[in-house]
Amino acid sequence: MFSKQQQKYVQSLQIKKYRQEHQRFLVEGAKSVQELLKSDLETELLLCTPKFYAENEKILKKISVEQIPQTELEKLGTLQSNDAALAVVKMRENVPLIADADEFALVLDDIRDPGNLGTILRIADWYGIKKVICSETTVDFYNPKVVSASMGSFTRIRVYYSEISKYFENFVKIINSNNSSKKVIIENIDKNNNIEIIGTFLDSENVHHFDFPSSGYIVLGNESNGIGEEVEKLITKKITIPRFGEAESLNVGIATAVVLDNLRRRE
Repeated sequence: MFSKQQQKYVQSLQIKKYRQEHQRFLVEGAKSVQELLKSDLETELLLCTPKFYAENEKILKKISVEQIPQTELEKLGTLQSNDAALAVVKMRENVPLIADADEFALVLDDIRDPGNLGTILRIADWYGIKKVICSETTVDFYNPKVVSASMGSFTRIRVYYSEISKYFENFVKIINSNNSSKKVIIENIDKNNNIEIIGTFLDSENVHHFDFPSSGYIVLGNESNGIGEEVEKLITKKITIPRFGEAESLNVGIATAVVLDNLRRRE
């Protein structure tokens, strides 16, 4: 039987403090859990309805599963309606990420809305972006709303949290150094050390005409304030999505899609 102590443990993972303490997070709903079970993430416990178990029995044999009623399942998670499953999953380590010589990584400076981050992850996954560097003030990747909004893309995207200005400052120092101890970090960097850090701003080069390099970083800023001053100093190229109507701004998720679509069109 699923004990009250276990119930409290699962419910506590809705809160960032306890997610960090236990290094575990929640995955809810049929789609997200099915994507989880196909991934390399480690599932500690799966709670599911008898119907979900019957429909997915073949892929549930190697993990710990508890079958519980839908009413109990909904009490444990954040979804108003969940007739399928909820999983407790081990977090990945916060390992530094660097874009390879033939790829782009996204950099998110102070994205606060969980729905926006989840949408950005889903868009990144659609356009083949595998690495996302997040500022320390960006919403938690493991927030249940982020996981839900990503529609399974959280399983395929690698994320690294760091202070963005220091990340790029150290990056430059590493590149300009011959320190062999740093080789493991810089082994995939372009031999010419031509690192492009592309930021989205108003009144800059039109993204529709921008000549994207073969690799680099695309920075997107806070929903209200855009890219912060400290990060702006490190931007090497500024681009903008031209406005043809009267809307004041674009949602950051939509902006991500426009930029990445233009990136892929130029390839």
